[in-house]
Amino acid sequence: MKALAKTKCITLNHVKYSDSSIIARLYSREYGKLSLMIKGVNNSRKKGKSNIMFQPLFILDLEIYYKSSRELQIIKEATVSFAPYNIYSDVKKSCVAIFIGEVLTSILKEESPNVELFDFIETSIKYYDQSGDGFANFHLAFLAALSGFLGFEPAKRLNDNQLFFDMKNGCFSAAPPIHGYYSNIENSAIMARIFASSFDNVKNIALTGKQRNEILEALLSYYNLHLTGLASIKSLEVLKEIFR
Repeated sequence: MKALAKTKCITLNHVKYSDSSIIARLYSREYGKLSLMIKGVNNSRKKGKSNIMFQPLFILDLEIYYKSSRELQIIKEATVSFAPYNIYSDVKKSCVAIFIGEVLTSILKEESPNVELFDFIETSIKYYDQSGDGFANFHLAFLAALSGFLGFEPAKRLNDNQLFFDMKNGCFSAAPPIHGYYSNIENSAIMARIFASSFDNVKNIALTGKQRNEILEALLSYYNLHLTGLASIKSLEVLKEIFR
């Protein structure tokens, strides 16, 4: 049975469906991940607004005709709750937004809602939009913090003798684990700091472009070990290039 429902959503991405329609994928506070058919995006009245508001990390208030058994929900009305205009006025920040949207599209499944996870993502978007200089490590801190909401945040590094980040077991160890899924000493020390950092203080971790990209690769490898079906991230190479 379908019912008119209101929900706050975070736009993850959208794909072209036809010359005049798109399919938008969103993460909602009340219903989890949703897919919506948006019709008429190329007509003169709707084109500009629709193309903007369904960009990754826009936060929307929606009225939808919700039916749990339906793959594509029907939208009645959409309004912008929060527009990350500062993100989209900066090329580097907008690339990060696309990357985060792509990662979330891949890892969030059509399942029961997770209010704490939704609130974390919403707060992160607003923080990132308002952040000034020194945001080059934000995407690393976001992935590190997100792991906790997804259930595989690693145990904290307790002392300097724990030299290696064991990706498979989610901990730091004194010796390289025999299974081979671990980071080297230098990157393990950096990852320990990032997992322990807030968005505010992660900017104080000085990294070269090479180090930043190695840490990003390591974090995605960690995700791949603990999540099934993580898709290849198409925006990864662009993101690595702009922060190299």
